[in-house]
Amino acid sequence: MFRIGNLINTRDTAKGPALAKVESHTPKIEAPDTVKAGEPFKVKVKVGPHPSTPEHHIAEVTIYFSKEGKPFNPVKVATITFEPGITEPEADVVMKVDGPGTIHAVAYCNLHGLWEGTKEIKVE
Repeated sequence: MFRIGNLINTRDTAKGPALAKVESHTPKIEAPDTVKAGEPFKVKVKVGPHPSTPEHHIAEVTIYFSKEGKPFNPVKVATITFEPGITEPEADVVMKVDGPGTIHAVAYCNLHGLWEGTKEIKVE
């Protein structure tokens, strides 16, 4: 059986023609390396540089958090939709966590599919 996870490109899994798209399609996550449990912190997700035209654009980015040791990960944090020609694929969210884990950002390009970036977060 073919799984949707097989369709998600990452810096480590991109092959063939997708290799040329890694830098412009993989979401880049800016967040602190370590946060305090239960305290809000800012997460910025950017994709690109990438075109923003009806013919070629990042349609959305979905952010997830997978908590270390938690069954049934991940938890969906946000989905941000981008309007081609008007918006750029960049968004800020404020989140809080109570334990260490990984932030996952999955971007959808209307021509080049799904791309994932990750960032590990430690909690003190």
